[in-house]
Amino acid sequence: MRPPPRPSSARAPASLREPRMQPMKPSAMSKRKLRESSGESAECISQVQKILRERFCRHCAAGRLFGMEQQHRHLLELLRRTTVHGESNSALLIGPRGSGKSALLNHVLKDLREMEQVRENLLEVHLNGLLQTNDSVALKEITRQLQLENVVGDKVFGSFAENLAFLLEALRKGDRSSSCPILFVLDEFDLFVHHKNQTLLYNLFDISQSAQTPVTVIGLTCRQDILELLEKRVKSRFSHRQIYLLNSFDFKQYMKIFKKQLSLPAEFPDESFAQKWNNNVQLLSEDRAVQGVLQSLFQHSKDLRSLHSLLMLACSAVTVHHPLLTAADLQEASRQHSTDSKANLVHGLSVLEICLIIAMKHLNEVYDGEPFNFQMVYNEFQKFIQRKAHSMYNFEKPVVMKAFEHLLQLELVQPLERPSARAQREFLLLRLLLDSSQIMDALQVYPNCPTDVKQWAASSLSWL
Repeated sequence: MRPPPRPSSARAPASLREPRMQPMKPSAMSKRKLRESSGESAECISQVQKILRERFCRHCAAGRLFGMEQQHRHLLELLRRTTVHGESNSALLIGPRGSGKSALLNHVLKDLREMEQVRENLLEVHLNGLLQTNDSVALKEITRQLQLENVVGDKVFGSFAENLAFLLEALRKGDRSSSCPILFVLDEFDLFVHHKNQTLLYNLFDISQSAQTPVTVIGLTCRQDILELLEKRVKSRFSHRQIYLLNSFDFKQYMKIFKKQLSLPAEFPDESFAQKWNNNVQLLSEDRAVQGVLQSLFQHSKDLRSLHSLLMLACSAVTVHHPLLTAADLQEASRQHSTDSKANLVHGLSVLEICLIIAMKHLNEVYDGEPFNFQMVYNEFQKFIQRKAHSMYNFEKPVVMKAFEHLLQLELVQPLERPSARAQREFLLLRLLLDSSQIMDALQVYPNCPTDVKQWAASSLSWL
């Protein structure tokens, strides 16, 4: 007899077995959730970048004004009376660069456009002294911004005043009360002073005092003595309204500005992320490393433009994988922000040009900063070659002169006076525009700098 099969060892055929349940891969669900969460994070980061970039842009009126409340009220009332009551006027915004002149004006114009009484009843003409270098260019720009090219056509005018008067007459709608007011903004106002006979300023100020189209002229300048530069006839037609802007806050207020500028607003779409971001900003403000970075910047420059540049660099490091700012981000941004542009030029120089700069450095040390000439630099370089007995540095004098002229073109070396045609180049007095620390820092990161050149630069005495 055949023994019965042992059930313990017997297996059913593959076709008769119950289908085995395959467990769902956990990585699939986690990847899907990760994609969803990363999508939300990417949206949050995009919103953060947009809000902060608009806030840090000095021409944008999205951010807050600090310490300018009185000036804001004064300028807003001045322009409101122009737009609502048809009053003409003129004023100057005076303050150092970075004090917020453009930001103040942009905030005032933004607030003005939001008033119900204005309703876009104000024409704006923005001129810049760096672009409109003479009165004819300025007049063409005024015509373009007022969209009067077709009205002017091929007409010929006898003078600048007639041309400007024709433009303003074309905009009139009857009497003074119903005419559309015009705001002229003159950025870099002190450069318009150098126009021939100050004709543009004279006519604008003259119109702002006459019973014609309502016109207000606002000038922005960093010159404190601007009134002394105006001609007598121009000064007599100016209203002498001057609004001064100064950064008068201390370091405590500076830290508060830092927190407010980095904090997200209450209306941010993702409340939990905004809360996490703002808590992180508070922790950053209490961090000693961050305070050290801000203290160094505050001592160097109190203007908010520098702070905005620093924060813009730091916020560029914010990504989906790095959603919150750290003290290291601000330290790296500070390093980039304070990078010396002249020292960076040294990184692209040849070894011969580096040697000439080191020779000038030693001449400054030996002669206590007195000016030098090419012949002195060449002799110093020759001493180094003889000391080291290196044939690789033994260039002919015309080649060395060519390298020296390249340093002059890069403005790393500056002549004391304008060279004449008869002056010998070898004996022209010069001054080095790099100090010893800048040269040594640049040599530390110079790629493949020869060791003996570094040693020569580090020596405190010249090769006598």
